[in-house]
Amino acid sequence: MEPKSTSPPPPVPVLGAPVGYPPPGVYPGAAAAGYPHAPALYAPPPPPPPAVSAASQQAAAQQQMQQLQAFWAEQYREIEATTDFKNHNLPLARIKKIMKADEDVRMIAAEAPVVFARACEMFILELTHRGWAHAEENKRRTLQKSDIAAAIARTEVFDFLVDIVPRDEAKDAEAAVAAGMPHPAAGMPAADGMGYYYVPQQ
Repeated sequence: MEPKSTSPPPPVPVLGAPVGYPPPGVYPGAAAAGYPHAPALYAPPPPPPPAVSAASQQAAAQQQMQQLQAFWAEQYREIEATTDFKNHNLPLARIKKIMKADEDVRMIAAEAPVVFARACEMFILELTHRGWAHAEENKRRTLQKSDIAAAIARTEVFDFLVDIVPRDEAKDAEAAVAAGMPHPAAGMPAADGMGYYYVPQQ
């Protein structure tokens, strides 16, 4: 036989009746979070990320510019040293097919697709390099479409691609506010610390 409780049974809840809050101190830690009567069900929100100083942003942009200059200097040396024009990273037949898509083009010299293949390779390399710089700015190790879109928007030479690879403006605005950078006006590209670098012939 169970011992009988001497306390009265709890009242039956009535729908819509006011509910009293528990007294302070029932839920420790909740008062410290700014809610004296709330249970500590959730951890307090994380502190905001530390603000990136302008000097560190400028140093990062300077480093990226140096990397880009080194990239183009290496490309220039590689072009000058190239003697084998038979091996290509991109398919010449596909390049030739794209060239013939223009109905005005009748004949294509053998060296034209070779030059286009090398130009396309350099274009892809530079765009990847600039996209990778954007990924590193955002502390990521995976190149994403948004990185390529940011590289296009930041580089004036790539303006012809803005409509082909549109940016996600909502994400950009949030990222800019989080980084403490002003958001560019609609339709205007963001300022790029890495300008387009051209190696003049020597």
